[in-house]
Amino acid sequence: MNTALAVWVVLLLAAVAANLPFVNERPFLVGPRRVPVKSVAWRLLELAVYGALVIAAGRLMEGAIGQAAPQGWEFYAVLLCLFLTLAFPGFVWRYLRRHRG
Repeated sequence: MNTALAVWVVLLLAAVAANLPFVNERPFLVGPRRVPVKSVAWRLLELAVYGALVIAAGRLMEGAIGQAAPQGWEFYAVLLCLFLTLAFPGFVWRYLRRHRG
């Protein structure tokens, strides 16, 4: 896999994963539909798990391309900020938009 392609795949995966907790009512996409809507805490838990999965996918792709570089806390702080920024459209759609009915 090309390095540039791997970067775009991880960014696209992160954008989709960051918005998943806000666009559905099923826990982790496989559980039963929650009749009273999921709480914010549940959505944040899903966001953290999806973030960890994106990190794991990125590390696997990096290892497949070449040697995986060690990362410090700064990398994870920037990744957290990026992941929360990518989650903003889903947050707006769920909590700030007027829903009919």
